[in-house]
Amino acid sequence: MGTTTQPPPPASTSTTAAAAISEKDVESQNRGTNRVSHFSLVFNPSGLTPEVLEHVYPGHGTAESPYVVDFLPRDARNPMQFAPWRKWVITALQAIATLAVAFASTAYSGGIIQVIRDFHISTELAIVGISLFVVGFAVGPLLWAPLSEFYGRQIIFFTTYAVFTAFNAGGAGAQNIQTLIVLRFFAGSFGSSPLTNSGGVIADMFSANERGMASGVFATAPFLGPAIGPIVGGFLGAAEGWRWVQGVTAIFTGVLWIACVLFVPETYAPVLLRKRAAELTKVTGKFYVSKVDAPNWEHRGRKGEKMKQIKTAMVRPWVLLFSEPIVFLTSIYMAIVYGTLYMLFAAFPIVFQQYRGWSAGVGGLAFIGVAVGVLIAVSYCMYDNKRYTREAAAHGGVAPPEARLFCAMIGSVLLPVGLFWFAWTNSPSVHWIVPIIASGFFACGLVLVFLSLMTYLIDSYTVFAASVLASNSVLRSLFGAAFPLFTTYMYKDLGIHWASTIPAFLALACMPFPFLFYRYGAAIRMRCKYASEAAAIIARMRGAAAAGAGAGPTEPLEVITEDQAEAEAEINNEIRKTASRASRASRRNSHARKDSGLLSRFMSNRSQRLDEVPREQPEQQLQGVRPSSDDEGTIVGNHTDDELREKEKEKEKECGGSHDNTNVV
Repeated sequence: MGTTTQPPPPASTSTTAAAAISEKDVESQNRGTNRVSHFSLVFNPSGLTPEVLEHVYPGHGTAESPYVVDFLPRDARNPMQFAPWRKWVITALQAIATLAVAFASTAYSGGIIQVIRDFHISTELAIVGISLFVVGFAVGPLLWAPLSEFYGRQIIFFTTYAVFTAFNAGGAGAQNIQTLIVLRFFAGSFGSSPLTNSGGVIADMFSANERGMASGVFATAPFLGPAIGPIVGGFLGAAEGWRWVQGVTAIFTGVLWIACVLFVPETYAPVLLRKRAAELTKVTGKFYVSKVDAPNWEHRGRKGEKMKQIKTAMVRPWVLLFSEPIVFLTSIYMAIVYGTLYMLFAAFPIVFQQYRGWSAGVGGLAFIGVAVGVLIAVSYCMYDNKRYTREAAAHGGVAPPEARLFCAMIGSVLLPVGLFWFAWTNSPSVHWIVPIIASGFFACGLVLVFLSLMTYLIDSYTVFAASVLASNSVLRSLFGAAFPLFTTYMYKDLGIHWASTIPAFLALACMPFPFLFYRYGAAIRMRCKYASEAAAIIARMRGAAAAGAGAGPTEPLEVITEDQAEAEAEINNEIRKTASRASRASRRNSHARKDSGLLSRFMSNRSQRLDEVPREQPEQQLQGVRPSSDDEGTIVGNHTDDELREKEKEKEKECGGSHDNTNVV
C-alpha cells in the first residue's frame, strides 16, 4: 500500500463536500480541535467535519491504494478525547443500565411467594425463573460481544435493551408459569448486552491509569443491583403482587433506554473509523479505508468473509477459556463466588423467613448487609487506585498486570471468613444482625475479588479482553444459574449450617489463586499463547507511540482488532514451537550435528572434485546413471570413489589436515 500523501482535493470537490456538512455541526475550532454538537456526536458516528475532509491522509485514493483513515491528532470524535464530564455521564448511564439488568434478575424473588400461589407450583419450579434469567447471561454474551465488534456498541445496546424492556413488560402479563419462565430467559439473554459491552465502553474512553476509578463505579452495578432487587421486590410484591414487580422493572429499564439513546454515542474506535472511511468515500468519490481494515483491504470482496470472522469471534472465548490457565482458573474462582451470591437469594428466604418468621418485605431487608459490603469494597477499590497509580509511575507509567491483584488477595481472605461466619450464626438463637454482618464481609470480599481479577484479565489480555470477559461471563452465569436450583434441596437435607458451609469450603480452596498469580503470574503469562502475544502487541504500540512523540505531534495508538492479534499470535506461536523443537533436537543430537557437519563438508569437497573431473559420459551424468563394478567401486565419470578418496587424502596431507572420512559412504 502506497505511502504517498493525499493531494489537496479540487476546489469544487472540497466545496461540495464541505457543503454536505451542516455549519451547525462545527461549533468552534480551537488549535485544530473540532467541537461538534451533542446530537451530532450521538447520531453521526462518522464525525465528518470540514477539518476531517481537508485532512491529508496517506495513500493515493485509488482502489489499489486507498487513503488510510485514522483519528486526527485532536479529534472530537475520538472517545479517548471526550470531555471528562461526558465520559462520566456515559459511565454513569452504562452503570445504571447494568444495575437495572441485575436488579431485574433478583427483584423477581421478592414476589416469588405470590407466583407460587397464583400458579399453584412448587418452590423449586418458581426458582427456575431466577435461574433461567441468569442462563440468559451466559447465552447473550456469546452473540452480543462479537456483533459489537462489527456493528458497534451503540446499535447493539439500543436494540437489545429495547427488546429486554419489552420482555420485562410481557412478563407482567404472563398467564402461566411456562410463559413467565420463557419470557424471563429471553429478558436475561437480551439484557446481558450491557453486562458484556459496558466494560468495553469504559475501556474505549479511559486510559489504563484512569480506568481504575471508572471500572470501580461501573462494577458496583452488577453487585448492588442483585442486593437492591429483593428489597424493592419484597415490599412491592407484598403490597401489589408479583405482576407489579415485573411492571416496575419494565418502566425502569424503559426510562434508561430513552436516556441512553439520547446521551450515549458510539465509542468503539474500529467502527467509528470504518464509518468515517465509508462516508469520506461517499462524499469525495475516492477510495478510503479505516486504519483497522487496511491490512485486509485486498480481501474486501471475498464472499462470506464477515460471517467467517463472526464465527471465529464466537469460538474464540471458548478457546481462551480452555487453553489459557490464567483465564480458566480466574473464571472458575469468579464463577464459584458468583454462584454463591445467587445461592443466597434462595437461602435468605429460608434462613430469615422460614426459620425466623419474617415477612417477604422485611426478609428482603436482610440484603442490606450485602449492599453495604458492596459499597465498602467499591470505595476501597477507588482508594487503592492511588496505590496502583504510584506503582505504575514506578514502572515507567505502565504497571505489570499483577499490580491489580492486591485487592483480590484481601478479598480472597474475606470470602471464606464471611461465609463460615454466616454458616454458623444463621440459626434463630443468634441475633439477626450477626449473620447480616457476615453477609457484608462476604459481599465485600466478592467485589474485591471480582474487580481485581477483572482488571487483571483486561490488563493481561488487552486486545483479547472482549473475548476473555465473554468466556468469563458465560462460565460464571452458568454457575449463577445452577446454584439456586439445588439450594432448597441442600438446605432441607443438610440443614442451614452445613448447607451454608459448602460454598465456604469452596472459597477456602480458591483462596491461594490471587497469591499464586501475584508470585508467578508474569512467568505464566509468557508461556501462554494469547497473553504473551497481547503483551508483545501492547509493547509495540507503546514503542511506536513513544517514537512518534519524540519525532513530532502525538499520533493515536495503533488500533488492533482481536482477529489481527490472533493471526499474529498463530504466527508467533508456530515460530516459538519451531524454535522449541529445534532447541530440543539440538540438545538431544549434538553429536549427530557434528557428524552432519562432517558430512556436509565432505559432500561439498566431493562436489568440487567432481566439477574438476572431465565429463566423458554426459548422458549418463544428466540421467543420473551410475554403473557399478564389484572390483572398482562406484564409478563417477572416469574415476571411482576409491580414487577420489585417495586424491582427497593426498590433498589433506598437503594442507596439513587430517579428516577421517572413511566412515562416510
